[in-house]
Amino acid sequence: MKAAAVAALGLLGALCLCVNADTYSAIDFVRRSAVNWTGSLPCGLWDCNCEFQQPKGCCCVSSALDQLLQATFTRMVSLWERLESLNQQIDLIAGGRNIAFSASMMSTPLCFGPYNKNVSIPYQNVTLNHGHGYNPALGTFTATRDGLYFFSYTVYSNVGLAGERILYKTQLVMDGQVVSSSWEDNREDSEDSATQTVLLKLSQGNQVYVELVFGRILCGDTQGFNSFSGYLVYPTHDM
Repeated sequence: MKAAAVAALGLLGALCLCVNADTYSAIDFVRRSAVNWTGSLPCGLWDCNCEFQQPKGCCCVSSALDQLLQATFTRMVSLWERLESLNQQIDLIAGGRNIAFSASMMSTPLCFGPYNKNVSIPYQNVTLNHGHGYNPALGTFTATRDGLYFFSYTVYSNVGLAGERILYKTQLVMDGQVVSSSWEDNREDSEDSATQTVLLKLSQGNQVYVELVFGRILCGDTQGFNSFSGYLVYPTHDM
């Protein structure tokens, strides 16, 4: 019992901030007594060998701290990898939704048309082309991913003089199929305009454009009123 008490005192002294053995001879005595103890010591997570046999430059709980640091580091690495994966998924979804364009015809007092066949209108003044789906040379938008898209186009013509014939017809086309159209044929006013908006479900690679019907003309658009725009409302099954 006496030896056990001495060992307990030695351990208690050891836990008191690992005091230097050269400072207090009493603590050194109980420390040596504890070292000579042959039974098991109630160290718990404390490093008894470090404390009683190698007191200089060691920490009583170095082993426990090392384990805690390793566990914390491993957990941080796991959280970082999961965060990186989540960021990549967000970038894939959010970045892929940045699809939008807006363009208009170049300003001109002259007329576009007439032609002997339907002609795609080249809206070459591009003010927005996120996702690079719009081709100004062809006036064609190509869907870069599956989804629901919104499109709007405005047709405008000014023949200049009262009594002149306004004669235009334009139509929104998807892969050769007419989706909507706007037309005017009268001599009652010198200018007129119309706007169409549609929602289309497109697959990747589908093409949408506005064309001028053969034999018709668009004249006197000096302010770029003839315009074509669209954007992805939301992606569909390819998410």
